[in-house]
Amino acid sequence: MIKLPLSFGHWIGPATIALLSALCFMLPDSQFRLLTFDRYAIDGLETWRLLSANLLHTNLNHLLLNTGGLLMLWLLHGEYYSPLRFMKVFWWCALATGAGLYLLSPSMLWYVGLSGALHGVFCWGACMDIRHQMKSGWLLLAGVTVKIAYEQVYGASPAVATMIDAKVAVDAHLYGAVAGVLLFVAIRLTCTSSAPSATGT
Repeated sequence: MIKLPLSFGHWIGPATIALLSALCFMLPDSQFRLLTFDRYAIDGLETWRLLSANLLHTNLNHLLLNTGGLLMLWLLHGEYYSPLRFMKVFWWCALATGAGLYLLSPSMLWYVGLSGALHGVFCWGACMDIRHQMKSGWLLLAGVTVKIAYEQVYGASPAVATMIDAKVAVDAHLYGAVAGVLLFVAIRLTCTSSAPSATGT
């Protein structure tokens, strides 16, 4: 029998992001435009857009697709979440996605969506599986690596682009995924270096 991660601490983080995304979807167009990833606005030091764009969506299909992604992440790795841990991982991956697009994808002028950060949380969770000696973690990492490599070469599915009424930002998936792995490694190294060393007398 599959045991779902139903405790409050396991689901409140993903639920909060889903709720924020739904609230942002209902913003009037003038406020929506103030929060999108807009390269020229970021050039003008409107740097909050690197984060806020992650909570915005082009249409209802886009919102539902990413909310479904949050649900999948919770089902896969919710047992690793605490409210603070999930928020740290999510927002660092979101920031890395926005910063990556700004610094490394100069042709990207406009972007909204959760998918980059979700790829990061997914990869972090796969690394946590590996840490707990679960072979599924390696399979998940291999699968997302193949997906991202395919997208980099051939682009995303045209059906998805039609569904969300926008070009799929495949670079966001790449930057988010890399951020998730690097964040896991950084946390592990920090925990290892800060652990007290054994001494004898």
